Amino acid sequence: MTFENKVAIVTGAAQGIGLGIARELAKRGARVALSDISDEVVVRAKELSDEGYDVMSVVGDVSDTGQVQDMVDDVSGRWDRIDILVNNAGIYPYKALDDMERPDWDRVININLTGTYNFTKAVLPHMQKHGGSIINIASIAGTTVGYEMLAHYSASKAGVLGFTKAAALELAKHKIRVNAIAPGAIQTPTVEKVMDEATRKQTIESIPWKRMGTPEDIGKATAFLASDDSEYITGQLLIVDGGLTDQ
Repeated sequence: MTFENKVAIVTGAAQGIGLGIARELAKRGARVALSDISDEVVVRAKELSDEGYDVMSVVGDVSDTGQVQDMVDDVSGRWDRIDILVNNAGIYPYKALDDMERPDWDRVININLTGTYNFTKAVLPHMQKHGGSIINIASIAGTTVGYEMLAHYSASKAGVLGFTKAAALELAKHKIRVNAIAPGAIQTPTVEKVMDEATRKQTIESIPWKRMGTPEDIGKATAFLASDDSEYITGQLLIVDGGLTDQ
């Protein structure tokens, strides 16, 4: 499973799942553009470049259509094509529903759901020329289970799945596949900040595979859906959670 001469964009790639996906695609030969709102993505791209991978960084806000178009233009201007898009950028600020204000709701929806639409729309003129694969990072929250304090996040990820299924039907005629991945409990820097040791142990105990997932796990799943090995798969949700929701 290699991606020689393929160009990929991964959003939310400064750390965690996004960085793991970018690394996995680059390892398999793709030219990868790491996108993030944080300037940290420039450092991460430099590190991958120093390891010998063909990568670039683009900085911008996925919820801003103008900035998204600028990022896509930068990538296509350098590599003249876009074959793979991974809509990974997302936030999950914990907030009780009765304490949640409209700006709290809007921020999560605008980044997690509208950002997915914005990037998808921006890459279509490029993918319509030769086909492509779009992978949207959803979550088990909102697609298979609900979580307290995350009503806005769960709603956004349910929306991502609905968008995935509708887009897959519309874009099949252009040979553009659209799928989603629902990660379970994944060990990332952000999760480490909000999860104490007792909660981490409890989480691991609740997972049949008896470990938390890693960004590499999601990277491998993404590589499969981005590759020709999954050429007949579109409009689907791949759950990567170590069996957590299969109970």
